[in-house]
Amino acid sequence: MLDARHSIRSHTGGTLSSADIGAEVTLAGWVHRRRDHGGLIFVDLRDRSGLVQCTFAPEAAEAFATAERLRPEWVVEVRGIVARRPEGTENPDMATGEVDVVVSAVTVLNTALTPPFEIEDGIETDETTRMRYRYLDIRRPEMLESLVLRDRVTQGFRAALGSRGFLEVETPILTKSTPEGARDFVVPSRMNAGKFYALPQSPQLFKQLLMVAGVERYYQMARCFRDEDLRADRQPEFTQVDIELSFCTQDHILGLIEEVMAEVMAGAGAEWPAEVTRLTYAEAMDRYGSDRPDTRFGMELRSLADVFASSEFKVFAGALASGGVVKGINAAGCGDWSRGRIDALNQRAIDAGAKGLAWVAFTTAGEVRSPVAKFFTDEEMAALRETLGVEPGDLVLMVADAAETANEVLGTLRVHLGEELGLAAEGFHPLWVIDFPLLKWDADEERWSANHHPFTRPFDEHLDTLESDPGAVLSYSYDLVLNGLEIGGGTLRVHDTGLQERILGVMGISAEEARDKFGFLLDALAHGAPPHGGIAFGLDRLVMLLAGGTSIRDVIAFPKTSSGACPLTGAPDVVSARQLKEVHLKTD
Repeated sequence: MLDARHSIRSHTGGTLSSADIGAEVTLAGWVHRRRDHGGLIFVDLRDRSGLVQCTFAPEAAEAFATAERLRPEWVVEVRGIVARRPEGTENPDMATGEVDVVVSAVTVLNTALTPPFEIEDGIETDETTRMRYRYLDIRRPEMLESLVLRDRVTQGFRAALGSRGFLEVETPILTKSTPEGARDFVVPSRMNAGKFYALPQSPQLFKQLLMVAGVERYYQMARCFRDEDLRADRQPEFTQVDIELSFCTQDHILGLIEEVMAEVMAGAGAEWPAEVTRLTYAEAMDRYGSDRPDTRFGMELRSLADVFASSEFKVFAGALASGGVVKGINAAGCGDWSRGRIDALNQRAIDAGAKGLAWVAFTTAGEVRSPVAKFFTDEEMAALRETLGVEPGDLVLMVADAAETANEVLGTLRVHLGEELGLAAEGFHPLWVIDFPLLKWDADEERWSANHHPFTRPFDEHLDTLESDPGAVLSYSYDLVLNGLEIGGGTLRVHDTGLQERILGVMGISAEEARDKFGFLLDALAHGAPPHGGIAFGLDRLVMLLAGGTSIRDVIAFPKTSSGACPLTGAPDVVSARQLKEVHLKTD
């Protein structure tokens, strides 16, 4: 029951049950469906809580006359008595299927145009149309439920973090451009001609400043902005659950986040394991060919260096002699695939960077099909079977190349085969990937760039080789992966000014540029910064997974298209010459 002092209705329709039989109620909502059975008119009334059937009888002449002209999506108020449905007319598919409301009065609060698509689940309307009329799309139960789920997850984070002493603190949206990674959205300043703000890609620097300030435990549902090409799991503006704490170790953060996630997932009706597996970055790449592996199925990568150590097959021998690897996966059950399907895998491998794909098909009939098996000895074939656990009906896929390439190619094939064969188990399988390299080489820029961000703390034991061997330096870093998607990532931070300057220097950022871009952070670190670290979760991506979706657009109220446009409002759009002049700009 609602508080009648604050609403024109006494109840929400979707919550009515047999316990309300005999009660006089006032409801309000949208006409979902109208059925005229001659002597009676039935209207399914929809509000946020769900549907309830309303019955109009000729005895209530005025209400019946109004019901005759009701149309879908009209907004109405009805008054009546909750009654049990006649035996045999119950609807088990409706939460309110045991009752209906016998209407005595109805008021049309607003009429409505005919909607461009059905307000139903499972519609086949194109996404652009749905986004153009998003206010109608959200009326559909599955879309509305995704926003309810999003709220549940958000409130779960707030409750879990708040109970552990974290303070919710807002950080600036208009800030300084410090581009590292994606491009910034820039905003011209009217009051400072020729100067620009940037919308934050994350609150990274501000949350570190909060640690210096003594806040100790911070979180924020942070709006973030990145001017980058979009995919199903990316938007130009998105929400992350941003977390930072002081006086912590990596193990401390991982354990705390596991507790928080267990509470959040439970609140969303999902299970979370008592222990979350941890893999180093090196282990993840070696076993799965990915730093965000889907561990709901096996098909792990295996080294075949021992199998082909003395191979006369030139491709394998050459790769091993040059310091490369020979690795393979067992695509169980694919041994009878046609040559065309296997050739498609070969093309996929080439597209992923391989020179080619070696394969051996072990058919269910006991035959061996392969363009390369003729180069293998009986001993090598036996060892290949043993190493990969081959059974009749399996398909072995092999790549000989540099380790990085072989891992990436086989990892790509593994994910593709897992999807095609439907190998992923039900439920949620979280995994920590830890100990990432601090830096990676950017061949285009010909310099070292940050793997996570420039403020990541290197392993203490690797500090001596920071300048001499940057690529070998590991870091206190960690990503939380769920079903093959990264849902959160974080690091321990550098809290020493001198070390931060060294890292920026290795990245090719001069002392002058470092001072210009990050001077406020360097100064803050010099004023007694505690050891600190944190993590940020992609809220949109997490809710998408919980909702069983494939696009974050379906869990965002008003998303953008893949081109960054908003079909609803028409943004981005031109602005007037006057507005441009005010911010000291002009267009061609």
